[in-house]
Amino acid sequence: MRVLGIDPGLRNTGWGMIEQRGSRLGHIANGVCHSSGETLAERLLSLHIQLTEIVARHAPEAAAVEQTFVNRDAAGTLKLGQARGIALLVPAQAGLEVGEYAPNAVKKAIVGVGHADKRQIDHMVRLQFPGIEIAGPDAADALAIALCHAHHLAGGARLAAALARAGA
Repeated sequence: MRVLGIDPGLRNTGWGMIEQRGSRLGHIANGVCHSSGETLAERLLSLHIQLTEIVARHAPEAAAVEQTFVNRDAAGTLKLGQARGIALLVPAQAGLEVGEYAPNAVKKAIVGVGHADKRQIDHMVRLQFPGIEIAGPDAADALAIALCHAHHLAGGARLAAALARAGA
């Protein structure tokens, strides 16, 4: 199963694609979508076009997006929420269910603590996928989101199998 992780941002939206085969995880690709345009609408459209192309090129079967946290700056939080809307919309348009994870839940799943910094996330992603080139901190975060979702999906599948065996 291919899993797309998205770390939304209005200027830079990180993305990471991984593949899960049984208990094995592999890196497919990662990158950063840089918005362009003068207006907010143009920048959101730019992100939509780029993410749609990534979904078409890599054909994920599942997707996950990091939830927005509230900043002190309400206007900044609102703009981030609009970019997050694009990050949710694109996989939904492709017919994918989209998981959503709080930043602390991703950090806890990947690093083991909920208040890890970006360097720790990057380090743990590199340990999981030795030798890969990561396009930047936003891409590392997106790969961490994809890993978190893959772990969540695998746990759900194991639970469903155990329940099926118990009911049989």
